[in-house]
This record gives sequence, C-alpha cells and structure tokens, in this order.
Amino acid sequence: MSSLYHTPRLKKASTFRQCMIFFTISFTWRIMIIWSSLELFLEHSLIRDKFGHQVEAFFVILTAVQFHLLFYCSRALPNVLALGLVNLAYGYWFRRSFYAALNCLIFATLVFRCDMLLLLCPIALELLLTKSISLWEAIKYCTGIVLLSIGLTILVDSIMWKRLMWPEFEVLWFNSVLNRSSEWGIHSFHWYFTSALPRSLLAAYPLLMLGVLLDRRVLFFVLPVFSFILLYSKLPHKELRFIISAVPMFNLSAAVAANRIYNNRKKALWKLLNLFMLGLILISLGCTIIMFLASYENYPSGHALKGLHQMGHLASTDNWWVHIDSFSAMNGISRFCENDYPWRYSKEEGITLDEFHHRNFTYLISEHLSVDGFKCLFFVYGFSRARLQFGFPPIILDKESKVYVHGNTRIKDIMQLDWPGCS
Repeated sequence: MSSLYHTPRLKKASTFRQCMIFFTISFTWRIMIIWSSLELFLEHSLIRDKFGHQVEAFFVILTAVQFHLLFYCSRALPNVLALGLVNLAYGYWFRRSFYAALNCLIFATLVFRCDMLLLLCPIALELLLTKSISLWEAIKYCTGIVLLSIGLTILVDSIMWKRLMWPEFEVLWFNSVLNRSSEWGIHSFHWYFTSALPRSLLAAYPLLMLGVLLDRRVLFFVLPVFSFILLYSKLPHKELRFIISAVPMFNLSAAVAANRIYNNRKKALWKLLNLFMLGLILISLGCTIIMFLASYENYPSGHALKGLHQMGHLASTDNWWVHIDSFSAMNGISRFCENDYPWRYSKEEGITLDEFHHRNFTYLISEHLSVDGFKCLFFVYGFSRARLQFGFPPIILDKESKVYVHGNTRIKDIMQLDWPGCS
C-alpha cells in the first residue's frame, strides 16, 4: 500500500486534493472573518441611528481596545458563527423588527450554538411581557425558520459525519440532560462576572452599569443579555467564548455612559469621571497590547512544527511520520501547518510514554522533555506569566520551555543532522 504513494500521478492527485481542501477551509475562514466584521459594522451603524454619533464613536473605541472580541472574530469556532447572527439579531432588535431578531437567534441556536437558547428565551420573554410581540404571531413567524434550521443542519451534518445526527441537540443533551459538561473543567458560579467579563470588557466593565442607570432605553436591551450570563453561570463548565455574544450589547451600555460623562466633562464631578474614564481606556489599550504579545507566544507547538519542517528533511526514509500529542494539538498546530508528502502526521491519543519506543514515528512533538527511544532535538518557548517590575517596561512577559521535538534514535540520519539541542 505504501508503494502506491511513490507514483507521480497519485502524488499529484494527493497534492491537488490537499490544495483544494486547504483553499476551501481558508476561503471559508476568511468569509467568516468578513461576516463577523460586517455584523459588528452594521451594529455600530444602527447604534448611531438609535443613540447618536457620539455613542457610536465610543462603542467603536471601547470595542477596539478589547482583545478577546477581536481575537475570537478571527477564530473558526461555532461561537463566532453564532456571534454574527446574534449581532444581526441585535440590529433587528434596535430597529424594532422583533420577529426577524427572533428568527436570527433561532437559526443560531439550532444550527451553530444550542446555548444561544439561553439568550433567545430572555429576549422573547421580555418582548412578550412588554407586548412588543404576541405569542400567536411569534409562533406563526418563527415555525418556518425552526423547521428550515433543523432540516438544514441534519442534512448537512449527517452527510459530513456519515451518520444521522443533529449536532447541537447532542451538545444540549450532553451538557444539560446528562450534565456532563463538568468533565471538561469546572469554574465557580460567579466566574463569568469576576473573571471572564472583566477580562473581555476591560474599561467597559465599570461603565456598564452606569449606562443602565443613565439611560432607561439601555435597560431594555441589557437585561435579557444579563439574564443570559446568569443562566449560563449554572453550567459547571465555563469558557469566555461561550458568552462572547454578550460583549457587543454590554459595550453599548458602556458607550452610553461614556458619552454622558464626556458631554458633562466641564462640570466638577463629571470632570473627575471623565479623567477616570480616559485612564481606563488607556489601561485597556495597554492590557490589549500585552494580551496580544502573550497570545503570539501562546502557540509554541506551531513554531515547533515549522522549525521541524525546516530542519528535519531526511534522505533515507520515504515517509517522515510526526506524532503530535494532545497538548501540542491544542497549542498551535492545525491542518494549516501541515506539509505535503512525504510528511505524514498522527494525532493518535492514549499512547503512553513507554509505548513510543515500540512505534515507528520519525519525530515526536510533545510536552515531555524525555521519551524513551527518542532524543530531544530542540524545544520552543511559550508564554508563562506576566510579571511587574520597577523600570521600563513595567510589565515583563516570562516565557518557559513548553514544547519539545524528539527524533527517533534508530534513524541514523536524524542523529547526523545539526540540531539546536535541549540543554
């Protein structure tokens, strides 16, 4: 079977197929980024129509100095796809097109992220209680999108997974009915309010509640989103990306407060608040720069694989098998990093350190410094922690060795190459 890979025709076909897959994935990824960016643009344009130019300007400023929202907009995650639809729903909500807003949230819930149900329900309940919509009209307008969404996701995902499935229903069943989300880690009930939101909102966090107090219109929009966070806090497993859809609405409330502070800046008390607000924005900018630098160092295994591709060419073997452990797969390595034949890759899980000695891997990319039967060829530093110091710069980003690249000691060509080493 392996001899088939040496034929030029099959090698060309394999290269063409991989190029087509890469093109499709990268094209879809770019469309997703454009989609998320466009929805943010449309949202702040609608904010201008409803709250004015200055609120729009502060919304843009507060969003621009936040690291996590912009970071996640560049990630191929279901949360990000749902975020685009949620922003679209917010826009319809601002324009009082309530049924269109509900349809966007329903599609996002059934196709991309089932947890958007926790946002859909509070918004729908508020619209019902304020008599903005009627129950009968909501059923009439939303039944079609429910059937379309379920049919579409079952059709597409069943083909891709090669079995009958509705992914978001399985996720809902796993997390809510079986209550097994805790298998992926547990955080305390208040984690979203005391950790995730302060890190994601930065300057907007202390301004958030002030906006609700200063403009009664904001409460109508913020209350259901706040309820979404509160309901989500009941789930043991928590991640910042789960609530990223709440950030744009909270930024709106903060922008309203910032606008009021700025307009009254000539008054004594407001002048102090204005200086405090400007300080918060500058601190947020500094934090975002630090987070950006830290995130750049947060993908050590990607740098390790790139280095291996540059240095690890061998003449004596036909296939260069690289095993990537779970830690490395989660810290920078994706299909975008892979090279064509003769490089081959394995992400097989459950292999013990003692078992590698009996496997025929050419190279290992691992979090472990020592593996029997393999020699450590080089390592890559990764972000460890941020540390304060006296002097300039006031904050230092500490790095430590995170990922190690090992070579099979039974392959002489590897041992003869000039490697940086791990000492």
